[in-house]
Amino acid sequence: MSEVRVSRWGLPAIDFHCHFPGEEPTQDRIDAEYEHACGPAKLSLLRRNSAGYHERVRRARTLPPTGPETRPAGEVAAAWRAEADAAGLERVVFMSGGGNDRLAGVVAAHPDRFLGFANHQPCSPGAAAELRRAATELGLAGYKVIAPWVTVPLADRSLWPVWEVCEEYGLPVVTHFGPVNGGGGMGHAPNMDPTALHDVAKSFPSVDFVVAHFGCGYPGELLRLGWANANVHVDTSSNQEWTRWMPYELTVKDLFRRFHETFGPERILFGTDSCDFPWGYITQYADEQVRVMDELNLSPDDRRLILAGNAARLLGLDLPGVATGRRDAA
Repeated sequence: MSEVRVSRWGLPAIDFHCHFPGEEPTQDRIDAEYEHACGPAKLSLLRRNSAGYHERVRRARTLPPTGPETRPAGEVAAAWRAEADAAGLERVVFMSGGGNDRLAGVVAAHPDRFLGFANHQPCSPGAAAELRRAATELGLAGYKVIAPWVTVPLADRSLWPVWEVCEEYGLPVVTHFGPVNGGGGMGHAPNMDPTALHDVAKSFPSVDFVVAHFGCGYPGELLRLGWANANVHVDTSSNQEWTRWMPYELTVKDLFRRFHETFGPERILFGTDSCDFPWGYITQYADEQVRVMDELNLSPDDRRLILAGNAARLLGLDLPGVATGRRDAA
């Protein structure tokens, strides 16, 4: 077994939440439904408004502009691997990548560095069978759900076959709650709030659920969800742009402190939400998180868990020298 890599931050690191560039078919469906109901002129106006907002955020974050990715998937994968090598990442976990088959092909070409999650909606026809195929035939390691896109409550019994597949194969589930696609995107929908996961987490206590982006606008609800369910975790990914829209001051340091105090270090997973080029791997997001851990004086053991150990445990990775900790009772 090869030696575990040491990242640019001095410890092994697994980025638990990235995206491989690719089209999102669910967003295409939502756009088509809107265009059918409201007309192409309104859809065009919505897209222009959203693009203007995204440009403002990009400038605030000093990130270069992006365009549609035209390179073959293999070429993009090679570029992504170079980014992971430069940061010293042990693994990169992709939450999406233009469909389950496409992402599985990317992961299969770089099995020592990449893992991928199935990313189809649980309310879609044949969702449970597709998830079983993703786990048993495609080799995908988990399941990613954009909760506001799900058209029935997450706890609806019609979705239980999907959660049962996760239970059967030990698949961790990463769930995005809160607004989707930044300003101008979806700001209200069923399953917007993490407490929508409460009854699912209670009914499937052996399944590890990870709520992305510190709750993305709903940190209080996520804290309550985690209080009630020891199998609920949080990931640190994204620029936390949503904090600008909170009615009180909230920083990345505040989020780390509160979740470290309540969830404990065993239920926090490091990630950046990196995706597109020319941004590549967004080291400034990761650097900020490590700086915050320095300021909070987190112990070396806690940092090891957050940066790699917890992800290794949930993904079933046997990495020499990476302590995986344990999940404490609530």
